[in-house]
Amino acid sequence: MTRKWIELKVDEHVATVSLNRSEALNALSYELATEITEIFQELGTMEKIWVVVLKSNARIFCAGLDLKDAMTRGFIGGPKRMLDIPARDKNIFECCHAIEECKKPVIAAVHGICVGAGLDIISCCDIRLCTADASFSLREARIGIVADMGVLQRLPYIIGQGYTRYMAYTGRFFTSAEAQRMGLVLEVFPDQEAMLAAANKIASEILESAPLGVQNTKEVLNYSRSVPIKDGIALAIHKNMLLLQTEDCAEAMKAFAEKRPPRFKGA
Repeated sequence: MTRKWIELKVDEHVATVSLNRSEALNALSYELATEITEIFQELGTMEKIWVVVLKSNARIFCAGLDLKDAMTRGFIGGPKRMLDIPARDKNIFECCHAIEECKKPVIAAVHGICVGAGLDIISCCDIRLCTADASFSLREARIGIVADMGVLQRLPYIIGQGYTRYMAYTGRFFTSAEAQRMGLVLEVFPDQEAMLAAANKIASEILESAPLGVQNTKEVLNYSRSVPIKDGIALAIHKNMLLLQTEDCAEAMKAFAEKRPPRFKGA
């Protein structure tokens, strides 16, 4: 598939997805959102991909929603059909779901400004890293609207209600140090090179686990956010009934007995 705004590189079992609408600072347009939706849906079905790293090729991570594009499409600037958006335009909202629902764990590597829709995007990822110059803003209240791409629903599970409300009500920029203190990012790095090296190190650590075990763990974690504990446990038990029959599970047991690293195949 030809992509205009996204660059994809695959190294062994790791896919690196780079937002590449660089001149527009990765402002989220309908076209970019569509490509994000499509690439993450595709990666979710690719058996050879076990981990995804999401980064930016622009001088910042993301400048937020492309307001000009949104006004052209009638999303903002008037009361026009927010409840009647044509199906072809819904990827502006669906792209975040596609990242979250991708079976493979996604590591976000953030540098520079990450505002509005950019924060929506990284809140869908499993793990977030950033550079020391990164800053984050949940900006919508500053322009008189409500964030509606999922960040208000996802952030409380990452940083808690208190910090989420602080970010949402003030709309101010939070530094990388504040983001780490809140738990928004796992770690802060001096520059992009160090951050990407760390992202790839985490990816390599994930590759040491059975890919089907990781993917099903992600599904159970996502499901368990919105159901009673017992329902989450029931899904985990169901998953294990299937996973115990896989080649990788048998290989893990054999490797343990033989005191060697397992050689997983994703089967």
